[in-house]
Amino acid sequence: MLDPFDPDSFIVRVEAHILGIEPRISRTLELPVGLNLALLHEVLQAAFGWTDSHLHQFLIGGLTFGAPEFDEDGLFDHRTFEATETRLIDFTFSYDEKKPLHILYEYDFGDCWRHHIDMHRVPREQGANYPRCTAGSRSGPPEDVGGTYGYAEFLDAWRDPEHEDHRQMRTWVGKKFEPERFDLEATNKQIGRAMRAAKGGYRFRRVRAS
Repeated sequence: MLDPFDPDSFIVRVEAHILGIEPRISRTLELPVGLNLALLHEVLQAAFGWTDSHLHQFLIGGLTFGAPEFDEDGLFDHRTFEATETRLIDFTFSYDEKKPLHILYEYDFGDCWRHHIDMHRVPREQGANYPRCTAGSRSGPPEDVGGTYGYAEFLDAWRDPEHEDHRQMRTWVGKKFEPERFDLEATNKQIGRAMRAAKGGYRFRRVRAS
C-alpha cells in the first residue's frame, strides 16, 4: 500500500506539447520524483526526437534553469541556475489534479521550439520502471527546419509531389521520417538509452570530458 507521506510513493506525470503547431505534437511522460532538470532535458530530447544540438532552458516561476556554462560571458539578461541541482521533488505540487504545475521548456533559441509542460503528482505504479513515455502524438519536427513557420513550409513541400522543393525535402529528412507517426516502443528505447548515457547529468558534459 502506498504511503501518502513517502515521496517514493509518487511519480510526476508530464503532459508536454510543442507550442505553435496544430494538430499537437505531444508526449505523456511518467518520471521519478528524484529526477533532476538536466535529466528531464534528456528525457524530453529523446521523447520528441531532438538531437541535443542546440541550447536549451527551463523557465519556472520566473527563474531560468539549464547549463550555466553556456553564458559564461554574461550575454543573457538573466541568471541560469544549474539544472542538475534541482529535482522534481523540489517543486510544490497541488493535490488537485485540475491544477498542474506549469513550466516552459525552450530548445534551440534560433528555431525557438517552446514546449508547454503540465506536471502532476500521481501515485507510483507497482512494478513500473521510470522514466517512461505512455502516450504521444505525431513525430517531432526535424532539427534546423526553421521553427514553426519553417516546419509548416517544410510539410507543404514534403507532402506535395508537385512542389519544387519536394524531392529536396524528402532527401534531406530521410526515408524514415513520417510527420503523423508516433512510435511508443521506439520512444521508450530512446529514453532508456538517454538515461544510461546521461548517468545522472547532462550527456554533453560527459562527452566533452572524455
